Amino acid sequence: MEDAWLEAREVLEQVKAGSITVEEAEKYFRKQPFEELGYAKLDTHREIRSGFPEVVYCSGKQDEYLVSIYQKLFERNGEVFGTRADERQFRLVKAVLSEVSYDRTSRILKLEKPGKVRYGKIAVCTAGTADIPVAEEAAQTAEYFGSYVERIYDVGVSGLHRLLSRIDTIQGANCVVAVAGMEGALASVIGGLVSRPVIAVPTSVGYGASMHGLSALLTMINSCANGIAVVNIDNGYGAGYIATQINRLGCRQEGE
Repeated sequence: MEDAWLEAREVLEQVKAGSITVEEAEKYFRKQPFEELGYAKLDTHREIRSGFPEVVYCSGKQDEYLVSIYQKLFERNGEVFGTRADERQFRLVKAVLSEVSYDRTSRILKLEKPGKVRYGKIAVCTAGTADIPVAEEAAQTAEYFGSYVERIYDVGVSGLHRLLSRIDTIQGANCVVAVAGMEGALASVIGGLVSRPVIAVPTSVGYGASMHGLSALLTMINSCANGIAVVNIDNGYGAGYIATQINRLGCRQEGE
């Protein structure tokens, strides 16, 4: 058996087909569930355990660590996804992985397999255009993990007719991500209009009394609407991840 990374199911299928021996499969399963790099331990079994591969948080990483991690994960998975990257980090990684792409709005740095099929539907909504960077982090995370995303931006409660004009699309999603700063009321309004889970994302958008997103966070946590879960301030990645888990369940149920 080649020393390549195979998912557990693929190994078992090869044993069943007789293309590898039980002893070779046993050798595979005895491998450490992580790769030791000295400065980091890459969690190579994460997708097997959770259904999603390891993602790189780029901010604050030393240059040589970041580049090496991207190279290793790309070798393992054929793709790699990182959040909170900056332009300089993009140039560093691009020098060794020329096909890497960088989105300045979401600050996502990724290499993605071509032809990826996206399924289900997640609606990502923002109160205003200032919330779009966090919303794009959520949307692109969900897309990377295989979800189809509808973007519905600038539909805050100060102009409720804008939201209602897209309500059919929002109600048809398996999950809704509501991204808002200021007082964070968007999540409560959407929560009262849909039958599917709503993930509320408070952003640090707003004037002084918004306290860098704390006001929106408290509003969302205290919402009287049902079916709302809240992630941390500006945590678009976390919202996109959870939304994809919900979307997968929704697609599985529809397929039964």
